[in-house]
Amino acid sequence: MDRYLPTGNEMVSLPKINERTAGIEDFTFLSMQYKGMIEVRGGDDTPLIQPFIRMGQEDVPLTGLQWSRDRCWIPVLRAQAGGCPFSMTILSPVGERGFAVKLSLTAGEDLSLTWGLRGRWDGSWHCVNEDKALDGVPRCYPSGWNHSLIFDFRCGAPLFAFAPMSDQETDDDFLAEQGAVSYTLSRREQVPAGEKRELTFFWGLGFEEVAAATSAKEMLRRGWDWEYRRTVSWLERRMSPMPTPRLTEIYNTNLFFCIFYATGVTLDTEELVCATSRSTRYYVSAAYWDRDVLLWAFPAILDADAALAEQILRYVFGRQRRNLGVHSRYIDGTVLEPGFELDELTAPVIALDAYTARTGQRSLLSDGDVRKGIAQILDTLEDMAHPEVPLYETFLQPTDDEIVHPYLTYNNVLVWRALEALARLYPEQYGSLAARAQAVREAVYAHCVFRDREGRAYFAWSVDLKGRHNVYDEPPGSLQLLPYYGFCGPDDPIWRSTVSMIRSSAYAYSFAGQPIAEIGCAHAPYPWLLSLCNSLLCGRGEQAFQELEIMVMDNGIACESVDPVTGACVTGAAFATCAGFLCHSMKIALEEGNHAK
Repeated sequence: MDRYLPTGNEMVSLPKINERTAGIEDFTFLSMQYKGMIEVRGGDDTPLIQPFIRMGQEDVPLTGLQWSRDRCWIPVLRAQAGGCPFSMTILSPVGERGFAVKLSLTAGEDLSLTWGLRGRWDGSWHCVNEDKALDGVPRCYPSGWNHSLIFDFRCGAPLFAFAPMSDQETDDDFLAEQGAVSYTLSRREQVPAGEKRELTFFWGLGFEEVAAATSAKEMLRRGWDWEYRRTVSWLERRMSPMPTPRLTEIYNTNLFFCIFYATGVTLDTEELVCATSRSTRYYVSAAYWDRDVLLWAFPAILDADAALAEQILRYVFGRQRRNLGVHSRYIDGTVLEPGFELDELTAPVIALDAYTARTGQRSLLSDGDVRKGIAQILDTLEDMAHPEVPLYETFLQPTDDEIVHPYLTYNNVLVWRALEALARLYPEQYGSLAARAQAVREAVYAHCVFRDREGRAYFAWSVDLKGRHNVYDEPPGSLQLLPYYGFCGPDDPIWRSTVSMIRSSAYAYSFAGQPIAEIGCAHAPYPWLLSLCNSLLCGRGEQAFQELEIMVMDNGIACESVDPVTGACVTGAAFATCAGFLCHSMKIALEEGNHAK
């Protein structure tokens, strides 16, 4: 199975850099007009972009490929080409509308060298959960703007364009046929033995020809060294050390994957938006979930970049406010998948409270959009309230699957948390909600607690308030997280017996005794990465860190579920919001001293 090294910046994502072929198979960007993501793809046999090296009259293959991540984010390849040391570094400079590919080769003997990049633009796709090929015309032509090529795509009017520009003179050839474009960007030179040569290509993205070409030219004028130093400085300011080199790499790689794949800036309107993942390898890509963004990605982003966290909240209470609590939405805030979810409705308040506590900044609390959003959330809560018991119903569970019973214990804990937060944040306007929060807490203990055959009390997963309940748990919204949200202490006997039940080998979705001893659920019956996050947050950090040390995941990046023995990805590759929750959970576990000594 091919392994990928994703990278990117706020504007452009490169989700499929193939370790085996050294090919860049695609890039993606966000479009507000098209409510999601556009993917520019290479061919089945020929990547969109791939290095090549010709010595004399023959192409030489790359051998001994070894990949690493500079600063846990910048892909670096080291290999041999005809016995000569070769390297390729792929940089997505922060703040730029594009990316760069730097090639380096040291001659072992006098060489007649032709090298550069080649590839095939085979299609353009609209991506929101499902991928649809765009009907339009791909074009390629020489440009007077950059003395190279322009690739553009038109659907009547321009939709996007991209353009390469080299830091040295190159020969550029292309062939357009049957809706695809093949191209070669090459440079010929004589290299004496022992000398090193470097060749850098800057790829610019834009709405049309001029924007794409000048995006590349801007990076060329700045130069590789300047763009590299600025990006490395940006990354280093956000990096955190962990107890081991492996955990340090996992934390920082997943942090950057979360930042650059769970958020992004649209090409057409230049607005910050949030999404599940900017990679089509994730099965519900480029759409918005309140829960995923605010309960999972947001805490890690807040830990690393408070300014970005504030932008996220303004986006949530702005564009996304109208449909807060609805299953999923497009990045412009309109409904994608209908269906009410209580955890998603409360998520904006919990994130706002976390931001205020972390930064000490209270200006957002008086923002008009934020106040409107809170009022709307409270109105919706009232619609979901039981007429007599202070509990609130949902239609979908945290996995987005349909409920068994309408009153979920975990979801009502989030209601308690949100009401308690609003009473603290707005004591004059919402101070009375403290009493309502306490009533919810008492109702959970009164109506959501049952006893097993031995008389041990436990929290039910969901209840119908007519005597029926089920024993179950879902990693995306686990009963294990009740102490994390402050609802009870880790010494609460009811909570402890609940965790014991769902983690025991007798529970249908438990993988107790396996190397990855986490739990799954009906949505994906394998150990979940979110379960490992829950373990980190509920006092099982030593075991969870040991699991992380051996887990393959999605080539080191968070995914939905993994094999219980190897920890390799089984479902949900490139899960950007989960990557954020993994980072936050690791940091909390370490701060609490909950790890191997």
